[in-house]
Amino acid sequence: MRLFVVLCFIISFGAPHPSTASDRLIPGQSLSGNQTLTSPAGKFELGFFTREFRFLQNGNFTLLDQSNSSIWSTQTSLSLGSNSATAVLLDNGNFVIRDASDDVIWQSFDHPTDTWLPGGARLGYNKITNQNVTLTPWKNPQDPAPGIFALEVDPNGTSFWLLYNGSQQYWNSGPWNGKSFAQVPEIVLNDHIANVTFVSDDKGRYVSYDVADPDTYIRYMIDTNGQFKAYLWGKDFAQWNAFWLRPTQFCEVYGFCGASSICLQNVSQCVCLEGYEPRSPKEWGLGDHTDGCVRQAPLQCTTGVDDTFKVLSNVRLPVNPETLAVDDIDECRLGCLRNCSCTAFAYDGGCFVWAGDVFNVKQFTPDEKEGKDLHLKVPPYEIIEGKKENRTLWIVIGVVGGLLIVIAIVVVLFVKHQYFGERFDILDGSLVMFRYRVLRKATNNFSEKLGEGGFGSVFKGTLQGSTAIAVKRLNCPKQEDKQFFTEVRTIGKVRHINLIRLCGFCAEASKRFLVYEYMPNGSLESVLFKKSSIVLDWKTRYHIAVGTARGLAYLHEECRECIIHCDIKPENILLDAEYVPKVADFGLAKLIDRDISRIITTLKGTRGYLAPEWISGEAITSKADVFSYGMLLFELISGRRNRDLLDNGLENYFPTRVANVLNKEEDVDTLLDYRLEGNADKEQLSRACSVACWCIQDDEKDRPTMGQVVQYLEGVIVAGIPPMPKFLDRFSQSLVESINYRYITSSSSDSCRHEYSNSISQT
Repeated sequence: MRLFVVLCFIISFGAPHPSTASDRLIPGQSLSGNQTLTSPAGKFELGFFTREFRFLQNGNFTLLDQSNSSIWSTQTSLSLGSNSATAVLLDNGNFVIRDASDDVIWQSFDHPTDTWLPGGARLGYNKITNQNVTLTPWKNPQDPAPGIFALEVDPNGTSFWLLYNGSQQYWNSGPWNGKSFAQVPEIVLNDHIANVTFVSDDKGRYVSYDVADPDTYIRYMIDTNGQFKAYLWGKDFAQWNAFWLRPTQFCEVYGFCGASSICLQNVSQCVCLEGYEPRSPKEWGLGDHTDGCVRQAPLQCTTGVDDTFKVLSNVRLPVNPETLAVDDIDECRLGCLRNCSCTAFAYDGGCFVWAGDVFNVKQFTPDEKEGKDLHLKVPPYEIIEGKKENRTLWIVIGVVGGLLIVIAIVVVLFVKHQYFGERFDILDGSLVMFRYRVLRKATNNFSEKLGEGGFGSVFKGTLQGSTAIAVKRLNCPKQEDKQFFTEVRTIGKVRHINLIRLCGFCAEASKRFLVYEYMPNGSLESVLFKKSSIVLDWKTRYHIAVGTARGLAYLHEECRECIIHCDIKPENILLDAEYVPKVADFGLAKLIDRDISRIITTLKGTRGYLAPEWISGEAITSKADVFSYGMLLFELISGRRNRDLLDNGLENYFPTRVANVLNKEEDVDTLLDYRLEGNADKEQLSRACSVACWCIQDDEKDRPTMGQVVQYLEGVIVAGIPPMPKFLDRFSQSLVESINYRYITSSSSDSCRHEYSNSISQT
């Protein structure tokens, strides 16, 4: 059992405020529930998840489960009086137990978990217990049990080692200029200056460090993916910022993807080899791949039935091969076939074979040209199935990736100011943090503009490996850092087929970019309204309507936090090669906790799609997105902007026409885009018209949820005839004196300032 300390740095780092909470316990007291200890300056807080932490009268600290049984203790029992021992949380994060003489008899710094703190926390060898004091990560982001990776100090005090399963070393920092910690009292640790001390005494050999700059704080930790990382906190920082990690690529971590899988660095993913499946699907879905993959079906290996091979091209070969003395690749293949335990072979100037599980296979991109051919043994029927589609591993990735339960494991960390010079392409196995020069090269110096929106221009780019991307350059990075960070955090958390996927970002000096998956068919606005030879048929439009509704329903109802988009319009619905809709541009999204039903905010979004509550100043909920979706649905039906017919009279305002047709029970075919020549499923058209009118009801309580919208459109539930929205009646009476719903394309200039005029009397 490990001691879990919650590290909660105060926002005003460097100017601590005394905490009113207690920093200590005396024998007989305990911590449970949401009770915590807070260090004197309020820098650290200690608490426990679902356990009770009790300080016994004899000076022993014990952790109790729900049945009041001890599951862990400090084992510091002493013959002490009831008030002769104290347990204190210090401002360096150390939790100590002191006896009556104020001597430390136990401290958490001697028992680190995944984090190494400055100011006395020690790593090294304990002579008394004959054990190494190491860092060990959580098993996965949701399971604090010890993982299989570890970081320890070389017994000679010369370097750090990263270990796999306690023995396999996959990274060694090496001595600094040939000198040990003991020889260099102040060294450059991980490329950044820290005061490092090596101590060798009768208790053991340890390394500890301090940070000289009082305005900064550096901590080291080993992550669940086996990487050793450094984080920085400084003045005016709102969060921890990662600035260093080793190895720099998670594919270099031995065993990260487990047995019989392949590591894909450029998409931050592990994938089982063909014919294999995750050994522990639940753990795999949580981002813990260390259990690896197992065969879906056994090899034949019987007389008259030959197994055969699947060639994996341009890969890093597995570790620990055996060699066979043969003359050519055919003899190598035959040697592997004849050995039932042989899993794979490679021929590269010699014959290399692997028995049982294979480890550390990495797929290189086509541009890298560093890999070899690995011949993976598979049963014959798998080859037959594979011949139906001669798909490469990259296409398999797309299919498998769609089935995997992907959770954004870690928070996107980046350096807001260039406090340090070194930057990395991959951070936390999640989003890619691109260098500016990489994006400039990928976009050919931003030469092919795809479009321009409220927060900047979007350019087409191509990464190494022919991966197409869309790069969004923000126009106002300095004053809109908050907006940038909101979009990164929001999009990075969600995964849904109808939501645009954020691949990465760039935050280099004053430059701010977002990198998305490329949508070859552009936005719904570009194919619906602009002159083009392409006219979307009704079936495609209806699929777009349903897909968009599903994406919004996911944001509102299925995400861990309700996400309000705030700017639903055709420009923000992108279409992939198959015209599958992807809701994009969450820059105006508002994240709210599930138990908070309303959020007050300033006016945002695009005129023509805004719910009445935006104008009136009422509280905003997810029903504001429902209203905007209804306005978009009208445009899918008509194929024109709602405001286009205003010049022909207010009675031709399309939402008003639809509401009148439904209430008079007239033929809805008259509402359909004339270019479709009446070719539409009438039942679907009627549903769409009805749903659109329900979505734009004045009172948000009368509007359906997006989940209900999906059910209406799919015919699961039936929507009755909607009443005429009151705002349409007011709209028809006086455009100027009431709410101005003319479409104003001013977001490109206004959104950087987030200052939308509240006046409703000007056009």
